[in-house]
Amino acid sequence: MFERFTERARGTVVFAQEEARDLHHHHIDTEHLLLGLLRDRTSVGYEALDRLGIRLDDVRSEVVRVAGEGHPVSLGEEDAEALRVIGIDLDEVRRRVEEAFGEGALESIPSARRRRGRRRACGPLVGHVPFTPRAKKVLELALREAKSLRHDYIGTEHILLGLVREREGLAAGILAEREVSDERVRTVVSELLSGN
Repeated sequence: MFERFTERARGTVVFAQEEARDLHHHHIDTEHLLLGLLRDRTSVGYEALDRLGIRLDDVRSEVVRVAGEGHPVSLGEEDAEALRVIGIDLDEVRRRVEEAFGEGALESIPSARRRRGRRRACGPLVGHVPFTPRAKKVLELALREAKSLRHDYIGTEHILLGLVREREGLAAGILAEREVSDERVRTVVSELLSGN
C-alpha cells in the first residue's frame, strides 16, 4: 500500500512518527496522523484542515491533555530499515524536504516544542514507532477512499478522509469536538480537488 502514497502522504507518516516520538508515545495512533497532516502546509490535507479551522498547536495541546506524554522511546537503525522496507526512506525524505524548503527545514517546523523546552537532535532521522491497529485502519480507509474517488494514488486528502471515516480514535474525537463532520471534510476536500 505504501508504494501508492504520494511524497506528501509519506511525509505525513514521517511527521506522525516525529510527533509520536516527541510526545514520547510508543506508537503512532490517529492523533499522530492528524498532527502529521497539520505539519505540511502545502498538502491538500492541511489545506482542508485549515479551511475547517483546525490548527496544529490546538490539536497538539488537546493530544497532550487527553493522551499525556509518555517516556522516551529508544530508536535505532533497525527501525529506519523497517520503514525503508515499506518504501519510506527517512534520509531521502529529509533530503527532499531540505531540497524544497532549505537545509534544516524539518528542525524549524516544531517551534512550539522548543517553547516547551525540548531540544531536537540535528542528525538524520532514524527510527520507527509502530502503528496501532486503529492507525492501520485509517491507512486502509485512506486506500478505500482513494479507490472510491478512482485515484491511483493515496494522498494526504485520503488520509484525512480515512481519519474522519474511522470515527473512534482520538483524532476523530478532536475533530468532532470542533464540529468537523465527515460530510464537512468531504465537501472541503472535493472543493480543493476541483480547484475551488
